[in-house]
Amino acid sequence: MNEVVSSIIAIVCAYLLGSLPFAYIITRRIKGEDIREVGTRNMGAMNTIYRVGFGWGLLVLLLDMAKGALAILVARWLDTPENIELAAAGVSVIGHMFPVFLKFRGGKGGATAVGILALLMPKAIPLAVGIFILALLLTRYPTFSYALALLCAPFVAWLGYESGKWVLFSVILLLMVLLRYLPRLLEMRSTGGNWKRVFIRKGLKDRF
Repeated sequence: MNEVVSSIIAIVCAYLLGSLPFAYIITRRIKGEDIREVGTRNMGAMNTIYRVGFGWGLLVLLLDMAKGALAILVARWLDTPENIELAAAGVSVIGHMFPVFLKFRGGKGGATAVGILALLMPKAIPLAVGIFILALLLTRYPTFSYALALLCAPFVAWLGYESGKWVLFSVILLLMVLLRYLPRLLEMRSTGGNWKRVFIRKGLKDRF
């Protein structure tokens, strides 16, 4: 297959994979609700856990992670260059954020980014899990804890894989997710009154 054609197919498939709105589908089927209109209004795993249940939220987490990993695997199967693999991974996150199936109103892309980085840099998994557990014990805030865990990715890309390209890619990926979370962070700061209230929770069920 022509490299240009295979690259286009990889990018299109990545966007369509990212656009699959698992949190929306599951919440709509189980509760009859639009996940984007309830709770934190985020189309993601944590909001699904609180609205539908832990098992369903865990399923959403795994499926959203799989979207990013599959985008890379499809690009590899099509034998595209590494740059196209990374581009496809980024496009899958964009698909989650702006899904064609929901009029381009989606989630933040965090779980999809986790799936990408886990496949791309498996050496980061033990460190990321350790950071997540420690942060969760200290803050009792799952979303913030996995965000801190993701920050290890550029350092693992640099020290563990010695790849400047992967460092740049992981930084761009994390910035994409952060920019989507920023309005929500500012909203929580306004509601909570201070940043400590935002990041240090009384318990796992403490949310606003």
